[in-house]
Parts: sequence; C-alpha cells; structure tokens
Amino acid sequence: MEGQSLSDSYGRYVFGDEVQQKRLPANVYMALRETIDSGKTLSADIADEIANAMKEWAVEHGATHYTHWFQPMTGLTAEKHDSFLRPTEGGTAILKFSGRQLSQGEPDASSFPSGGLRATFEARGYTAWDPSSPAFLRKSASGATLCIPSVFCSWTGAALDKKTPLLRSCQAISKAAVRMLQSVGENAVTRVAPTTGIEQEYFLVDKQFYHLRPDLMATGRTLFGCAPYKGQEFDDHYFGSISVRVLDFMRDLEKELWLLGVPVMTRHNEVAPSQFELAPQFSGVSVSVDQNMLTMSVLGDVASRHGLVAMMHEKPYQGFNGSGKHMNWSIGDNLGNNLLEPGKTPHENLKFMLVLTAIIRAVDLHQDLLRVSIASAGNDHRLGANEAPPAIISIFVGDQLSEVIDAMIEGRSPDSPDQESLRLGVDALPQLPKDISDRNRTSPFAFTGNKFEFRAVSSNQSVAYPAAFLNTIVAESMDHITNEIEARGGSSATTIQEVVRETLAKHRRILFDGDNYSEEWVEEAARRELLNRRTTPEALAAMDSEKNAALFEAYHVLTRDEFESRRNVASEIYVSRIRVEARATVDMAATIILPAAIAAQRQLAETTQAVRQIDASLPVDAQVQALRLTCELTGQLQARVADLRAAMEKVEGLEEGHEPIEHAQAMLKHVVPAMVQVRDVADRLEKEVDDDLWPLPKYRELMFIR
Repeated sequence: MEGQSLSDSYGRYVFGDEVQQKRLPANVYMALRETIDSGKTLSADIADEIANAMKEWAVEHGATHYTHWFQPMTGLTAEKHDSFLRPTEGGTAILKFSGRQLSQGEPDASSFPSGGLRATFEARGYTAWDPSSPAFLRKSASGATLCIPSVFCSWTGAALDKKTPLLRSCQAISKAAVRMLQSVGENAVTRVAPTTGIEQEYFLVDKQFYHLRPDLMATGRTLFGCAPYKGQEFDDHYFGSISVRVLDFMRDLEKELWLLGVPVMTRHNEVAPSQFELAPQFSGVSVSVDQNMLTMSVLGDVASRHGLVAMMHEKPYQGFNGSGKHMNWSIGDNLGNNLLEPGKTPHENLKFMLVLTAIIRAVDLHQDLLRVSIASAGNDHRLGANEAPPAIISIFVGDQLSEVIDAMIEGRSPDSPDQESLRLGVDALPQLPKDISDRNRTSPFAFTGNKFEFRAVSSNQSVAYPAAFLNTIVAESMDHITNEIEARGGSSATTIQEVVRETLAKHRRILFDGDNYSEEWVEEAARRELLNRRTTPEALAAMDSEKNAALFEAYHVLTRDEFESRRNVASEIYVSRIRVEARATVDMAATIILPAAIAAQRQLAETTQAVRQIDASLPVDAQVQALRLTCELTGQLQARVADLRAAMEKVEGLEEGHEPIEHAQAMLKHVVPAMVQVRDVADRLEKEVDDDLWPLPKYRELMFIR
C-alpha cells in the first residue's frame, strides 16, 4: 500500500463489484448480479466468461493456483489448491480456468467431520462456488492463490459445512419477512437480507514464550498458571494507550485486511492484559462470516511476522477475561430500510414493533437453539465467568422499549418524556430516537439502537451457526405472527396491535434489563423457568429435540440427518478437545512440573543438610517447613495425575458402542473435574518452587508484551 492512498488500495485483492464491472461484459455482469441478488442460475457460457475474467485478474496479481475456500464442520476453513497450468501436446502449457472449475470442485470428503452423514469409505464430496461472497487473493512473497468462497456437500447432496445452512437460513428469513411485511401493506418489499458486524477479540503473546508452553501450543489455553501480582484489577488496560510493538502489528494487520476488502474500522485494548479487539462495518451475513474467518487467518499470519502469536481461545488465562465475538445482527429490505430502525413515523414504528415482537418470541421460544449455537468446550470456561454473558439466554431492550412493551401488554399509554400516546396503530406514535437505550454489556442478546448484539458468541468460532440458527427461529416467528394476523381477518391496526400485545405477553419473561452477572438474576431466571445450560453437553440437549429437528426441516435449513449430524460432530469435537487437554495435563504434570518439584525438594534438602553440617545449632525451621510443604504437594500432584489417568481410561472405554453425546457427558463428569484437581495442586506448587527451577513461563511473563 506504500505510495497509494488508502481508498485506492482498499479491496485491491478482491474480485468485487468494481472489478467485475470493469472486466466483465455488461450482459455477463448483469447476469452475475441477478445470481447474487436473486439466486438465478448462471448458464455455462456466462460461468465460462466469469471464470476467464477472474483467472486473468488473478494471474495479473501473481496467482498460479486457485482453491475453493470452504468451512467444514471443523469450525475452520479448508482449501485444496489447483494450478491454472494445463500442459499441451507440444510440450508447452497454457493457463486455463473454466466455468465448471469455478462452479464446482471435488475435495476428498472422507477426512472431514460428517457426524454420520457419510461413512469413512464414502469419500466423494463437492465444493460449489458461493457467488454472494466475492473471490479474493491470498498473497505471499512467492506468489498468490485465488480463493473462491464455496459451500461443501457430500456426493448425496448433504451439507457437510457451516456455510450451506447459513445461506439456506437467509432464504428462509427473507421469505418469512417479505410475507409478514406484505401482509401489513408493504407490497414493495420483495427481498429481506440479514446483515452482521462481527467484533473480534483476541490475545497476543510473545512467540518465544508461546513455544515454551506446550499447553498453549496444543490447546490454545494455559492448563497451568497462577495469577500475576498485577492483572486487570486496575482497569488500566481497557482502551489504554496501545504499545508501539502492538500498534505496529495492528497497522500491518489493517493494511492486509483492507487490501482484502475487510472494512476494519476500530482497534483498541480490551480488558485483560495483552487482550485486544477489532471491529468492522456491517456487511451481508454471508460476506461478513467469510471476512471474519479470513480475519482470524490473517491475524495469525501477521502476528507471526511480528514475533507474536494471536490467540483466539475463549479463555487462555484462568482468572482473567476471556474473548468473545460479538455478532451485531440486523435485517434490511430491498428498499434500503433497516427493519430494526425504530423510525420517525407511526408506519415505520409499526414495522419495527412487528419485527421486534417476532424476535422476542423467537428468542424466548428457542432459547435452547441459540445456546447450542455457541456451545463449545472453550466457551464453557467463559460464559457466566463475570466477564461474559451467562449461559442463560435473555434479551435487553432498555428502559424506553421496556416501558412501551409493558404499556402495550397492559393496554395503557406508556410513560414517556413528551407524554405522547404510544397506543400502537391507534394514536400517533412519537419519534423514537436511534439510541433508545443504554448499552448492557452483561446481556447475551442486547438491543443497541438499530440492531441486536449477540454477545455470547465465542472468539474462535465461525459465526455461521449462530447466524443461521437466529435467522431460522426468527423466520418461524415471523410466519407465526403473519398467520395470526391473517387468521383474525387481515392487517388492520387493531388486529396487529392485538397480535403484538398477546405475543409480547406470552414471551415477556425473556426480557431482562438488569445485571446478568448477578446471582440474583440466576435465581430470578429459574423462577421464570428460563434455561440455564452451563456446559456444552447440557446445551446439546437441544439437538435431541424432535421439535427443533422439525423446525429446521420445515424451513429447509437442515434435513433431519443433517441436524442430527451437527449434534454428533459437536459432541465429537467436545470429546476431542477435552481428550487433548487431559493428555497435555498428564504429560506436563508428569514430565515438566513433577521433575521441577522434585528438583526443588532436592535443593531444599541439600541446603538444610549443609546448614546442619556447618552448625547444628543454626535454625533450619524455614527450610524444613518449605521442604515438607513441597513434598506434600508433590505427593498430591502424583495422586491427582493418577486419578486423571484413571478417569481418562474409564471414559475411553465408552468410545465403542455409545453415542457421541454419552461420551461427551462422561468427559464432563469424570475427566474435566480430574483436570481441575491436577491444576489446583500444580498451581500451588508454582507458588512454592524456586523461580529458577520453574520450567514454564509464568503469567507475569506471558501476559505483558514488551
């Protein structure tokens, strides 16, 4: 970007709308726009022209290969690179890229998680180009690769990825929202699309320390470690001055992301030491999800060049704030209206209240689905840990909207500063300002002016699932409201008001504007009979529900087999993560920490003996006491490691003949508590063993970048 303005450099490595207009014939460009906007199928001839133009553009930027870039159920991205080069009979070669190659690829599907959709020997799988998300280039010093955002399915057509259900859910919510809006006279609305802005939190750690911590390398979090003398208690890191080293990294990161068309706008220090956040502008949800996955990849690459490691585990340091990924979600129509904008006229307010009511009903009725959409072993450490929303799903709407909702339910005029009536659709509604409430950072699902912020999403997950699940449940709720309106004779203001009032009254319990961190809220939520599924195995109960399977099937987002496969994959990933953590815990405790403890014993014993040999009258009580405590803790650590090994053996015996969810439940019940016990003793040893003997970089070294 040196020598060029930021605006000229932005999106240089993206085959976006501007490049498409320049390089494609007008008829080809218009056909592609129709595909993107309305899903119309491209003809083979049109696809060939797009592919050739895309290839020529990529080659000009140094590309030699292309790849279908997709999101399997691992939660990561995947790619198989193919060359543009095609040998000819004369011993030379040409560069070729056809519409068929653009539209479809064929990676081996047998090694990706399928959750039972495919047997291991059934290897054929397909990737298919997603035109709604533009192709881009990943460049390095030696060349570039053309990356084509794609979906991934099996030979039988079953979705094997996270992107396909997301795209299906976008169709579902568009259809339902258009139907609801047209039922109240919005006949010009023909398409509705969700948008998201995804804030990304992450930690940085010096690479030299990272490579001395096997737990960070294997699991992404510290399995051992005591709090440093000073942590986040002074609140001095949040929005604090950014260090020169970190700022240099951030500037390089932003330059790369801007070249890739990622509209990163904000950077700042987060709450915990060495924790940071970046935030982009809103985009269509498919593009936004792809850009966030790309952002995480670029984060890692740029950090490495600066001698750092970017960590996106939800809880890398025990006792400190974890990292989330706040999904700011809204929906807009083809006329350019944000349906979650409160509006300035009664008619706009009417639309807003209908959409708001549908969302409130959806979140209350389907708490379990929102919770499972963010479930993972890592997020279990974060949710409810007094720095993130709890596992209890609730909605914050703020004082003004709460008063409007209460008044509507109770059939009265709401109290408002201007004393105007807010009787929906009957009396004139006052203007509602853009920001009609304070922000509630403790709420998992908070209304923030003209969007909802789903704050419980975890830092290293794809947002595709939370967005797809949210789109689907809101679509179902919109259809329910439309059915109610139509069943009562149509779209009169009185009928709409009646449906809205009754719906809000039934689902009012999901609204909570207080402190979600408090124990009082946990008790209050229990009285309201809201779900509190604290762990992933508990949350996965949502995937056993016939009602939920039927919902996703009815809206063509997931078939029953696909729905069940997601439960199996989530269970298997949970088991694998806990297994890796348990193995690392045993290995580090037995081969790193125990030897250090034994060396400390030897040093204390030799020191005590040496003092006694010099002068038996000299006091050695301190040395003896320290030796005794170290010996006791060493013995306890050996016992706890043995307990963990026994728990692992017990659980691994369940692998054959048991459902994946049963295996996950056993891991939670037996292995996780045993790991906690090992860590507890090891962390006590860290406080007693001589610093020169302790073999692992401590929190005070890891968490403060120099």
